[in-house]
Amino acid sequence: MLKKFSLAAVAAIVLVACVQSPTGRNQIMLFNDSQLSAMGDQTFETMKAETPVSKDARANDYVQCIASALLRVTPEEYLTNPWEVVVFDSEQVNAFALPGGNIGVYTGLLKVAENQEQLAAVIGHEIAHVMASHSNERLSTNQFIQSALALGDAGTKAYGVRYQQEIMTALGLGAQLGVTLPFSRTHESEADVIGLDLMAKAGFEPRQAVNLWQNMAAASSNNTPQFLSSHPAPENRITELRARMPEAMATFNERKKAGRLPNCRK
Repeated sequence: MLKKFSLAAVAAIVLVACVQSPTGRNQIMLFNDSQLSAMGDQTFETMKAETPVSKDARANDYVQCIASALLRVTPEEYLTNPWEVVVFDSEQVNAFALPGGNIGVYTGLLKVAENQEQLAAVIGHEIAHVMASHSNERLSTNQFIQSALALGDAGTKAYGVRYQQEIMTALGLGAQLGVTLPFSRTHESEADVIGLDLMAKAGFEPRQAVNLWQNMAAASSNNTPQFLSSHPAPENRITELRARMPEAMATFNERKKAGRLPNCRK
């Protein structure tokens, strides 16, 4: 009876919390937007307190110019609160966006992203993570995994299963390789697709996204096999971008005909 009740409870939660991402992919969301926004704001404030903020006016203007162009074509439902864009003085080759409307770009990225288009590919990708509520989905997935493992642990103890510790370790590893990491790779691929569309709509030449990820791969020494990685392999990521390029170029060319392309100077 306990097993049936648990399964029914999980099924009810899934039905209530199931939504779709901007690409139409089904998602499970257990947290509301205000919770995630508050967490994002708190994390961003902590990062600003712990990481030096760049005082280079030109770098700040450059990043702000690109982010503003992308945000102007971001759907209105993601613009209910003003976005804050901060350039962090760090050699990290990275950028991020957090729920609540927070974008961080590290100065190390400006050395790898060679032009406004390539930086737009990264910032668009990070905005896409927020649009697709990937933080909520990741937290929700982890919540389900922890609950399932707790039930499994209780069940094996209750029935006196031999090798209980070994079984639970195997289950934990299986959850990591079979659920958590693939979800993370799905999030990265989905953010690539949404970000490519954003940069094309904003007037940034989308083919530069391929060049950007080639530069990122060259700057990275990470040779972790894809099935053990939270990110898609660079060659797979580039292949997917190229497959999406005809549609992105059509969007970009429409914007180009209108004669309103960004001119953010590095």
